[in-house]
Amino acid sequence: MTIPSRQEAQQRADQIQAFEKELDRLEQEGVLALDAGQRQRVADHHRSLLARYAQSFDIDRNMRASQLSLGMRIASLFGALALSASVFFLFYQFWGWFSTTTQVAVLVVAPLIMLGITVSIQHRDVSGYFAKLAALVTFACFVLNLTMLGQIFNITPSDKALLPWAALAFLLAYACDLRLLLVAGILCMIAYVAARTGTWGGMYWLSFGERPENFFPAAAILLAIPQFIRHQRFASFPPMYRIFGWLTILLPVLVMGNWGGSSYLDWDTDFIEGSYQVLGFVSSAFAVWLGVRRQWPEVVNTGVTFFVIFLYTKIFDWWWESMPKYLFFLVLGLVAVLFLLVLKRLRATNYKLFGGEPS
Repeated sequence: MTIPSRQEAQQRADQIQAFEKELDRLEQEGVLALDAGQRQRVADHHRSLLARYAQSFDIDRNMRASQLSLGMRIASLFGALALSASVFFLFYQFWGWFSTTTQVAVLVVAPLIMLGITVSIQHRDVSGYFAKLAALVTFACFVLNLTMLGQIFNITPSDKALLPWAALAFLLAYACDLRLLLVAGILCMIAYVAARTGTWGGMYWLSFGERPENFFPAAAILLAIPQFIRHQRFASFPPMYRIFGWLTILLPVLVMGNWGGSSYLDWDTDFIEGSYQVLGFVSSAFAVWLGVRRQWPEVVNTGVTFFVIFLYTKIFDWWWESMPKYLFFLVLGLVAVLFLLVLKRLRATNYKLFGGEPS
């Protein structure tokens, strides 16, 4: 049997645990009872699957193992941050003692060595935790070293440095199944596309954040990636693209809904703000609808969060100055209750609206 990814193997192991618990409960309630032969065949099949998964991946076979794995992920993250900081301060502690040639050689060789270490660990570390730690240190070395090379040769800072950073982050993310580096690559890509858009509009690249509309092309790219590129072995990656894609849409809309002067549009500021406020409500509501339709919970949560933010922002604009504070917060509470009722109604009619199983 081919196991596409560690995540799918872990999901199957979790399903086996849930099935065994539910089967025991059904037998206790007298709903279903397997004979000894059937139960033994099921147990043998599950045991064989779990052994095969454990041989290929370091999966969690029970709740205690899952809790320990969470601790290992946290330790891996802090270890990577600590080692990256150690590399940074080590460079600056002894940097002045080296000649320019030695400095350049160290900067070029260090990330290559770390990349080799990462690949070597990746082939030996079934759990993946040590490979992920090495991958994070590799990325930190690459970013630091590229920055220091620019300082040595007095190169003018450029947004083009974001491209190799993003490329290495994506490479390590897909090689080590590491979402943190995927996020780093996504952020580098967002910054690069926004900076390029800003320079095409006549801005200095470091000022791209002054025009939030610069982020819209990056949002389109992020939302398109999981639609056109299949991620069979990386099931947790498409949600990250969709989350940051919608954030790259809704955050700029939120900003321009309150500060219309930051827009490229040469219109009246009040009209720009009003238009983007309407766009914020429409786009966040559309995100909720699309997320429910496609069964993308991360999109639903993002859309709901921003719809509430847009709604509360308008309520603040309308009534904060004119209402007594107790009445204002009472209105906020009633709006939250109303919103809960609407979502409950939407969940109850989910089957009729979207053809899915009722939940």
